[in-house]
Formats: sequence, structure tokens, C-alpha cells
Amino acid sequence: MPRPTAAQLFYGSAAVVVSTIAMLLLSQTSSGRGIAVITTAALALGLLVALTAASPRRRGRHAAPAGTPAVSPGVAEITPEAAPVDTAPADAAAARVPEPRAAAVEQPVHH
Repeated sequence: MPRPTAAQLFYGSAAVVVSTIAMLLLSQTSSGRGIAVITTAALALGLLVALTAASPRRRGRHAAPAGTPAVSPGVAEITPEAAPVDTAPADAAAARVPEPRAAAVEQPVHH
């Protein structure tokens, strides 16, 4: 299992602190059992937030942008010039081929 990132630790800890304070103030409980239930619920919520926080995706230098299907080596990509002619497309938007992008758009940005 990969180690949590700093963002995941921060979001999880903030969720625990904020949810504990909010539940204690809203419930106005003073019994030990009530406080134990609230803190357990807050810890569970913080763990859920930490696990679902977006972790950075590692992509190779020449990886396709997210949502773009990868083209296997040796397979030609369909370009607008090579697209088959269809006289009556069922859906005109689905039949369109995206325009080629510049190489700068495909490179990840590192700060």
C-alpha cells in the first residue's frame, strides 16, 4: 500500500478536528460515552476523507492525457483526412474526429 501524501494527511486531520468540534457543539453531550462515540465517528470520517483524497497520478513523459484512448504501437491513428466517408452519420457529434494538438499541450506541467 502506498504511503499517504501530505495532502491526504492534512485533509484527514482537518476532517477529524473540524467534525469532532462540530459534533460536540451540536450534540452538547458531556457524558464519557457520548464523547467516545463522537470521537470514534470523527476518526472514521477522517480516515474516509484521507483515503478518498485525490492522490497525484504518475504519468510517463509521453503518456496520453486523461480520458484519451491510447493508440497501440503499429496502429495508425484516424485523422480527419483518413477518416472514412459516411453519407448519413447517426450522430454528427460522435462522427467528428478531434483536431490534432500541439506537442506543448501534451507535456505535463511541473512547478
